[in-house]
Amino acid sequence: MVRSDPVSSALDFDLRIDHDRFLSTRDRQLHAILTVTARAREDGGPAQADGSRYAEVLVVDCSGSMAQPPTKLGAARRATAAAVGMLPDGVRFAVVEGTHEARMVYPRHRGLATASPATREEARRELGRLAAAGGTAIGTWLALARELLAEHPEAIRHTLLLTDGRNEHETPQRLAEVLADCAGQFVCDARGVGDAWEPRELMRVAEALHGTADAVRRPQELEADFRATMRATMAKRVARARLRIAVVPPARVLSCRQVHPTVMDLPVAPVDDRLVECATGSWGAESREYHLCLEVDGTGRPTGEDLRVARIDLLVDDAPAARPVNALAHWTEDLALSSRIDPRVAHYTGQEELSRLIADGCDAYDTGDRATAARLLGRAVELATAAGDAFHLEQLRLLVEDVGAGSVRLRDDLPRLDVISVALRSSFTVRDPAPQVAPSPAPAADSQPRVCPCGHRSPPGARFCERCRHEFTDPAKIGPVPA
Repeated sequence: MVRSDPVSSALDFDLRIDHDRFLSTRDRQLHAILTVTARAREDGGPAQADGSRYAEVLVVDCSGSMAQPPTKLGAARRATAAAVGMLPDGVRFAVVEGTHEARMVYPRHRGLATASPATREEARRELGRLAAAGGTAIGTWLALARELLAEHPEAIRHTLLLTDGRNEHETPQRLAEVLADCAGQFVCDARGVGDAWEPRELMRVAEALHGTADAVRRPQELEADFRATMRATMAKRVARARLRIAVVPPARVLSCRQVHPTVMDLPVAPVDDRLVECATGSWGAESREYHLCLEVDGTGRPTGEDLRVARIDLLVDDAPAARPVNALAHWTEDLALSSRIDPRVAHYTGQEELSRLIADGCDAYDTGDRATAARLLGRAVELATAAGDAFHLEQLRLLVEDVGAGSVRLRDDLPRLDVISVALRSSFTVRDPAPQVAPSPAPAADSQPRVCPCGHRSPPGARFCERCRHEFTDPAKIGPVPA
């Protein structure tokens, strides 16, 4: 364990790697799960947040649809007032009204106020004057948040955004441009209330800005959600951390994505020919897991020994924050070794596939393609059942009937709120329970490996591809090892 600078952090970090080390000389990818754990320091980290280290922007959708029902905007006012009330003294903050424009609610000038009993009360009074009128332009709202937070680059910067509708008053290209400008500048947690918002838009915002996206099913639940979000934000102690991956040519990084607590792609930023970095956002005492995929080539490399193909560091404020870990490749002609897949890699590969199936199934239902929705969600039920994934099975029961009966059918007259809520929560994952797997029976000496369309070879008799979870149902899938 490497201690972070006590001036900048009250956390100690650990970095761990689990990966598929044994590779056939024909394998071209190495998969690894990186676990980053941050713990509160035992030697005097502050018990309470130092408000001066935080900057917060609260964005409240005040488009015309927030007036239907009339209780919705009232609940948003109360929730935002509760969030303001939780800000410790010294936090720089602002409240923004979002319509087809972005308007300062508090303070009235384009800047941040400093939290105190007086400013918190003034902000609550201004919130009482919010009215519903206008359209929705999420990129415009985020652009103002970026402008306000840019004055405090040293702070732990955060935006809480609430919307009840689709981003109809600006183009998708405009939102993409704003998200690119905001990436790495602050974290944004996005919330949808009602049933008219678009889950893919909120997931896009959360992924680009290292935050969370969730549905608030009833307006009266907004205050509890905002309070929980503020507690989590004020528990952050590190403004930004990043993974640095140094590869040994010819290896290169194909992708890096967070796989717990939610699934989100991380942009891979080249530093030079051998180094790339992936920003991970702000941190409190928590644990996250990442799926790193490397392109490798065993041609001409020694077999039967461990060779380093990459070194991974965790950096906080440009300094190492944890002991580095190595990704090792051990090329072998032993099929029994190269066909194994690390249990943690298998678990999170399955979680990623489950997330995709649920999100795509909800999309299909929302666009009227019931047959595709039933097929995708039925497959999701199979995977969740096989994995013992109680969380996703509970979500899926909102959409389908006869879960666990071998076949499922879509519920009749599904409320759109159920569909989009499940879609948004499809990105949530469950931790690897690290089951103890009994060894498979030894195959006959002349048994052929099962070759998946993805190119991975699984042991003879395997029902699923150990890498991508493709199900082997056709005897023709059993074939020789590809050249």
